[in-house]
Amino acid sequence: MGRLGCNLDGNLNDTKFAEPMPWIGIYVAVASSACAVAMAADAIHGFHQRKFWFPCKYFTINATSLTLIGIAIKLSVDLYTSMPGRRDQLTKLSSSVFMCTVMGNSMPSLGTMENKEIFMNIIALGILVFTLIVNICIQLGTGVIYLFWKEHAFVMFLMLVLLVILSFSALTVPCTKRYLELKYNYKYNLAVQEGSNETGIGVVKKLKQDLMKFCMMAHTSSPQFVMGRSVTCTASGALCLLCAMILAEAMLQSFFMPRSFEFCKGESDYKWSTTLVLVTQTIAVGVGTFAPAFRWLQAINFSCPKRGRKSYKDEFRLERYWIQGLVEMKDCPLALRMHDRRLRKLVNDGKKLFLNLCIGIQTGIVFMSKVIRLISIYFASRILICCECFRELNMKFKPNDSISNDSQSESKNGQELDLSRFVLFLEGENALVELMMKKNCSATVQRMHSRKKHQPKHLVKLLEMSTLSMGFKGVKEFDNDEIPSLDSEQPPNCWALPVVTLTSIALILPDINHCSLKQLRHGVTEGLKYVKYIENSLDANGDLRNVRMAADVVWQGVDLYHKWLDVDLRELSLLGKTPEEILEGLADFARNKYMKHKKMHMNVCLKETPGRWPIQILAANSMYRVSKTILRSYESRKGQPITTLFEALVVMISDILGACLTNLLCFIANNCLNSRIEEREESVRQAAYLLGETEQILRMLDKISFPGLIPDQMASINEWRLLHKLNNPFPFSPISQEYDAASSSSHNVFLTIE
Repeated sequence: MGRLGCNLDGNLNDTKFAEPMPWIGIYVAVASSACAVAMAADAIHGFHQRKFWFPCKYFTINATSLTLIGIAIKLSVDLYTSMPGRRDQLTKLSSSVFMCTVMGNSMPSLGTMENKEIFMNIIALGILVFTLIVNICIQLGTGVIYLFWKEHAFVMFLMLVLLVILSFSALTVPCTKRYLELKYNYKYNLAVQEGSNETGIGVVKKLKQDLMKFCMMAHTSSPQFVMGRSVTCTASGALCLLCAMILAEAMLQSFFMPRSFEFCKGESDYKWSTTLVLVTQTIAVGVGTFAPAFRWLQAINFSCPKRGRKSYKDEFRLERYWIQGLVEMKDCPLALRMHDRRLRKLVNDGKKLFLNLCIGIQTGIVFMSKVIRLISIYFASRILICCECFRELNMKFKPNDSISNDSQSESKNGQELDLSRFVLFLEGENALVELMMKKNCSATVQRMHSRKKHQPKHLVKLLEMSTLSMGFKGVKEFDNDEIPSLDSEQPPNCWALPVVTLTSIALILPDINHCSLKQLRHGVTEGLKYVKYIENSLDANGDLRNVRMAADVVWQGVDLYHKWLDVDLRELSLLGKTPEEILEGLADFARNKYMKHKKMHMNVCLKETPGRWPIQILAANSMYRVSKTILRSYESRKGQPITTLFEALVVMISDILGACLTNLLCFIANNCLNSRIEEREESVRQAAYLLGETEQILRMLDKISFPGLIPDQMASINEWRLLHKLNNPFPFSPISQEYDAASSSSHNVFLTIE
């Protein structure tokens, strides 16, 4: 009978039912800790990026976070387990405050979601909130929660208000995205037109000026930033801070004034785990309240009257974008399959009545949010004015040396550009233009300047050995068309695969100085980083995906294990063979590898184009052709030392990398436009980082001329090889013209899409 859960008397044996409860408490604490860590990571990320509106990168409203939240509030929704002690009752309250904190903290993340995703996540969050509120009300009625009932009631009210603010703020996201996207297109046209009219300046300086404009547009139109600077988001920050203060008040009162409460005797089934949950959730509330409270303080700091010069006559005007989406839904006809005209009319009238109610609620939410901001300003203005005076005095006696002279001159140059024209703002945000311009301008300058310390020095030394003035001849010389192919079909080339193949051969050569080999390996590693950026961006259709993957696989083996596929490069180098024997052996091994894998994947190769063959076949084909080409070239020059062969290989590698890096300009131009509005700020920021890192390389390339190819042709190594094969090659043009062509090309592609 014991196996069936009954005791000897036949009654239910419930003595072991409560044993797992402390483990459930640990489970709740772990979920709360995960949320706290994610919110702390967002706060650190905001400080690191100097984004003091704290975007949500790690903790957003999604399926994972909602699951963790559901686990974290387990103790508050537990209807039957008695919670008699002081810590038990506080844990019930901390879970409710934790839910409020989560909603306020993750509000900017709504900007990153698509319409359907917003709807589903808000519905899921609403179910969690209503479940929590209903269960707390039941526990207040049954006596499971017998203390802090005023705090619980107030927190539940704030929880509902936060949910309503979150839900109705989400309605503005599609409208603001659409408006800012159109505005970005117009400003992008203006920036490109202004850039094309500027002459007589270097490409690096021109690129910096353009990136200052693009960074300003991308940052100020970022959906997360738009949501984070909205009045409803700042109001939710004030409410989150109020919830945290309620929890702090309850904890201080219960611990320091215990006589004002009558705690029940006994122990909860959760035992010691309630203390762990309370500590964890208190930390989570403290960490999670930081970002919303800081957004609120930032809004107060800017909106406070500076010595009485601030006017609030337009403060309570309702901006159109708040209700634009609801008005559009109201005017949009319903696609109903109803034959009864009266029923269709009734449904349509009901829809209009409901949407009119929603418009009224939205208007009330915006009005309430502005009232909260004004009340906050009234109480905080005197303190902030004193802080401002102290800051001004401090600036007079303490010079600002945090930015170097170089970045100061760049910042001044950014102000001379009048970047206020490229600040994208919504109705009613005119007063924010100057603030957003100053903060983002300095952030962009520091972003570029900070990356100058990370210049790829090994890659620069490698590029200095290339045949810059001769049009990168190595692009043609690494593969001789007279070499018989292994198959009737020849797979295409990408930029990375010849580089890693040539480097593999160079590392095999015996009697080469170790420092030279180390320098080559580091230079290629740094170069492949930028090659990967370029190829991922410019190969939009994925035609060379397998070829690029073959290069990644080969280089990982060469760099980490000194192996090309299964060939140990160190063993070949130490065997003491002549270069001819090494190259011939590599070619034979590659041919055998090619035939073996071609036979194994015959069905795949017949169905797919050569560019999509398995990576082992592509790598083996590249090694065979390159080895045969180098062998034929070396045999034609008898008596040359092996160091000459090594230097020739290094020049080829440098030429291919140099030719590929001419596409950096096109890559940067593409990143500034051809991305979704949710990802555009990150793309432009990466472009700014890339400019800071590669400034020395771009200056080096700016001294020479390049083939007059359109950007699509510049991106293809096969087009470069075709150019070199022509007896009368295309005319060469300055790099600045290539940048203008890249910008115009990106712009034209976008207009076609529109």
